[in-house]
Amino acid sequence: MNPQAPVYVRAEDDAWLTVVYYHFHAWSGRRPFWAGLFTLLGGFPIAYFPYADLRLGNVSLAMATTGGAGALIIGVLLITLGLVLWFQQAIRVFAGVASILLALVSLPVSNLGGFGMGFILSLVGGALALSWAPGRPADEEPAARPPAAAGPTRAEAVDGFRDIPGPRETETAHATETTAHADGGRNSAG
Repeated sequence: MNPQAPVYVRAEDDAWLTVVYYHFHAWSGRRPFWAGLFTLLGGFPIAYFPYADLRLGNVSLAMATTGGAGALIIGVLLITLGLVLWFQQAIRVFAGVASILLALVSLPVSNLGGFGMGFILSLVGGALALSWAPGRPADEEPAARPPAAAGPTRAEAVDGFRDIPGPRETETAHATETTAHADGGRNSAG
């Protein structure tokens, strides 16, 4: 979501579909929507394929495995994690890590992770959940520097390290100073 985007104000002649679209767009922009969708969609093939059977005339092909219960549990947990990503954004890191781990566990348990489809979708959903960060509104005015620091600071003088703050008044400015006392050159331990 772009925090600088203008807020939609409903006009009197807008169609209900336009209003629903803008409300959905605003809702999905404030949460890891795509991460939840991929995780949710990844849970379906993982849970479905161990219980699916294909009928070709009188021939029935069943893909049932001994890990059918495990595949069902993994699929249901991935579907739940997808919904959690939509409605509880605060635990997105946990949900992302859990969906990646469940996707990896689904490889040996449920027909190679739903024949690769559920595995890839859940892996992408977990990665998107880990990388998503809530948007912050931009400041109205850029932060002005205090007039006392009109010139470049010590950190700005070093190329490539502009975000590192300089030394404070309480820190020593010279690296050659030691903690040794003048009496005998011994260090104090307390």
